[in-house]
Amino acid sequence: MAGRQRKPSMYDVAALAGVSHQTVSRVLNNHPSIRETTRAKVIRAIEQVNYTPNAMARALATNRTHRIGVLIDGAGHYGPNTALRGFEEAARAEGYSVDAVSVGETDDPAAGVEQLLLQGAEALCVIAPRIPSLESVRAVMRDLPVLVVTAGSAPDRLTVAVDQRAGARLAVEHLLALGHRDILHLAGPEDWLDALARLEAWEQRLAEAGLATRAPVIGDWTADFGYDYGYRSPEIDHATAIFVANDQMALGVIHGLHDRGLRVPQDISIVGFDDNPESRHFLPPLTTVRQDFHALGTLSVTQLIAAIRGVPVPQADLIAPELVVRQSTAARG
Repeated sequence: MAGRQRKPSMYDVAALAGVSHQTVSRVLNNHPSIRETTRAKVIRAIEQVNYTPNAMARALATNRTHRIGVLIDGAGHYGPNTALRGFEEAARAEGYSVDAVSVGETDDPAAGVEQLLLQGAEALCVIAPRIPSLESVRAVMRDLPVLVVTAGSAPDRLTVAVDQRAGARLAVEHLLALGHRDILHLAGPEDWLDALARLEAWEQRLAEAGLATRAPVIGDWTADFGYDYGYRSPEIDHATAIFVANDQMALGVIHGLHDRGLRVPQDISIVGFDDNPESRHFLPPLTTVRQDFHALGTLSVTQLIAAIRGVPVPQADLIAPELVVRQSTAARG
């Protein structure tokens, strides 16, 4: 239409500033490798051509993007995925946007962090339940506020977690109170910090009760693994209870025990961990340890925004879990 003025583009900004359009993009995304003199020149050009609203220009000038990057390891699993949703809800309520990158066992977590930095994150949250991901991320973390959501130790970073050890102790104490003395453990993968915390608490609580422990079986979090364990494990014939490291494996265990000819809880009691929404509909409904992922997300955002603003916060903060007793456990007759 005649007379309509063309909106300024990134190329107009680049021409005025005497840089490439890729450099303008990096400035807009707060890339850490841009020199301050170049950054200031691009921001002046942005203001002159009115490429972005003044509020955006001020955000760039003050290095405040109100964007938080989240690196999530194991996003396909219930715990990390639910923790991410809780984090996103809490961040939006505080006026922050969230960029998330998921990594799996074959991905490079360091590359994921680099991607988040390119997107302009002014702080990082690492939902890193696996040991390799936490170690890789440490190597590339820059001078930004960083919070790690993990049950393991991260002494150089802020840490928020549901108390995994307390949750495992709740599960074992419940079984001990019901009279069980031979309690097996189907653990999660040994490179997951949450799984290690649950396993260690199971061993410790049984030792405190003066009971021997048999070697745990290391699972992969899936119901298929749980089924195979419940159907084939020879140790089950001598046990009266099983503490399973997550609800998905517990579902498989119950199915495998049924096909083996064992009844839950009449022949053997089962306790899970997580309290998946479906766990109340297992047959029988599953006794499990509930993690409050909404509270975890809210606390993570609160701590991270405080760190962004320079407000002192606890180095580590734990949320108490809750035992939910249903019909998969019964007193030992």
